[in-house]
Amino acid sequence: MAAAATMAAAARELVLRAGASDMEEEEGPLGGGPGLQEPLQLGELDITSDEFILDEVDVHIQANLEDELVKEALKTGVDLRHYSKQVELELQQIEQKSIRDYIQESENIASLHNQITACDAVLERMEQMLGAFQSDLSSISSEIRTLQEQSGAMNIRLRNRQAVRGKLGELVDGLVVPSALVTAILEAPVTEPRFLEQLQELDAKAAAVREQEARGTAACADVRGVLDRLRVKAVTKIREFILQKIYSFRKPMTNYQIPQTALLKYRFFYQFLLGNERATAKEIRDEYVETLSKIYLSYYRSYLGRLMKVQYEEVAEKDDLMGVEDTAKKGFFSKPSLRSRNTIFTLGTRGSVISPTELEAPILVPHTAQRGEQRYPFEALFRSQHYALLDNSCREYLFICEFFVVSGPAAHDLFHSVMGRTLNMTLKHLESYLADCYDAIAVFLCIHIVLRFRNIAAKRDVPALDRYWEQVLALLWPRFELILEMNVQSVRSTDPQRLGGLDTRPHYITRRYAEFSSALVSINQTIPNERTMQLLGQLQVEVENFVLRVAAEFSSRKEQLVFLINNYDMMLGVLMERAADDSKEVESFQQLLNARTQEFIEELLSPPFGGLVAFVKEAEALIERGQAERLRGEEARVTQLIRGFGSSWKSSVESLSQDVMRSFTNFRNGTSIIQGALTQLIQLYHRFHRVLSQPQLRALPARAELINIHHLMVELKKHKPNF
Repeated sequence: MAAAATMAAAARELVLRAGASDMEEEEGPLGGGPGLQEPLQLGELDITSDEFILDEVDVHIQANLEDELVKEALKTGVDLRHYSKQVELELQQIEQKSIRDYIQESENIASLHNQITACDAVLERMEQMLGAFQSDLSSISSEIRTLQEQSGAMNIRLRNRQAVRGKLGELVDGLVVPSALVTAILEAPVTEPRFLEQLQELDAKAAAVREQEARGTAACADVRGVLDRLRVKAVTKIREFILQKIYSFRKPMTNYQIPQTALLKYRFFYQFLLGNERATAKEIRDEYVETLSKIYLSYYRSYLGRLMKVQYEEVAEKDDLMGVEDTAKKGFFSKPSLRSRNTIFTLGTRGSVISPTELEAPILVPHTAQRGEQRYPFEALFRSQHYALLDNSCREYLFICEFFVVSGPAAHDLFHSVMGRTLNMTLKHLESYLADCYDAIAVFLCIHIVLRFRNIAAKRDVPALDRYWEQVLALLWPRFELILEMNVQSVRSTDPQRLGGLDTRPHYITRRYAEFSSALVSINQTIPNERTMQLLGQLQVEVENFVLRVAAEFSSRKEQLVFLINNYDMMLGVLMERAADDSKEVESFQQLLNARTQEFIEELLSPPFGGLVAFVKEAEALIERGQAERLRGEEARVTQLIRGFGSSWKSSVESLSQDVMRSFTNFRNGTSIIQGALTQLIQLYHRFHRVLSQPQLRALPARAELINIHHLMVELKKHKPNF
């Protein structure tokens, strides 16, 4: 319909414009005549106007041409005027039809109008109701906020009342004395668990009452009397119980450790006394200190006395020194010396006393040892005594710390109050014994026992014995150094001429030194001490000087060398059994042995092969200086040397081997010397061959009598001793 109306309007406009133009052509201008014709006012249709936009016209034309009705009209060639009239007629008909439809629906429209009016009234009433609801809601939200504020205030009051109730309840619970507590304190034995439980409750209530009294709480006065009476009763019962336990320590043949361990179950008793009755606590502590100090003193004095009865009867004396000769005479009233002084310089199995298994082995039982007629060296007795002291001291220190609730300096003071007399007695006994002790190995072993026991005490976290260990070491170290210096002085002052008959075998003084030095070195390797090494160094120097002094007593150099080699070899062998291969003592004696062995080999080869040795050295010196021509004058000498060596070398080697094996006590060392001598002989003969290969001696007829060097080596191997 809209397209049709548009087409009709366009057609009508075109028709009107066409009719107007026809009329203007027929009638002409108002003045009549074509010459007076005025210009046509086309307005928007004037294409000569500057405002006309050709593009817009094209757009409208194109849009109209695309309309379906216009396309149809153009195709069929419809007359626009006729078509315009037809369209107007159709529009009139439609308008009249529309009016009739409106008239027919007028009642419905009126009814609709009435309904709309009624709806407006209803909506207006709804709007009024919603407004009332909105005002009501705003008033309700303010009431809710008020209720929330009131609820918060009530919660705060509730929490405050609960807090007050809790504090008040704690106060009341702390002050009220229940009947079960009264019954247990008054009637129950102290060994029953309920007495201990109620005693802890009583201690807590007494502490709470003291705290509240300090704050000025008036209610404390109501229960103070009851608590004081209960406290007095509990203190009385506890005092009687603990003193009874302490007195039980004094019974003969009683193992005090059993009741002492039982006391630890009731250590809260002493804590209660400490907090409520310090005078009674001090009385109990003093009684404990007095009782245990006497028990320990009596026990250790008795044990020490019995222990010393199982010591070896033969002990080292001041004359049992390293440099003292075995043939020394003693006075008529002097004590018999050791059967063999070497025993006090030998470690043997004595070193096992510091091994981990022996160190913490059970202590010696003197009456059992006496029954079995067993005897022990001093270091074994010292270990047993001090292991018992260590074990009991550690247990006592831990008991004191736990039962008497002390630590640090206070624990040390209390410990020394208990063990001080025993420790002092032990120190005096040790000092008295060391005054007449000349057994350096025993003293040195005791030093290492103390060092190990000190480490054990540190591992057990018992520092109370540290001062005692230092005091013991302060006694042992000076005595050990004194004995070592006495031995050094004895070796230094030894006169070889007073030692009687001498031979080339190892001297007993050097054997003593070897055993003694290896013993101290092996012990010192476990816990090294520089002072010990210095003293051993001094002793080694004196022993080396002593060996040289004794060697000087022999008339021949060969005997001197045999004596030196035998002694160096013996000392080196003993040291290598116990000391490390890289120790200073081993290295020193190894160098001395090598030097003297080389000198002895040269001395050994000199009698049978001295001429050969002298010629080879002279000839090599001439060759080195470029004077080999002088060898031509030595043909007779060379010939004599060649024939002499060929005729006597076998007998000389045989005699040499027998002489070596007779001279040295150590067959292994003798074998080594023989091998060295034969090796040097082969090297000498090889050098002799090289000298004879010089042009000046190459034509010598006696060269044909030279022994082949390989044949000589094969023959000399037959003389190698096998052991």
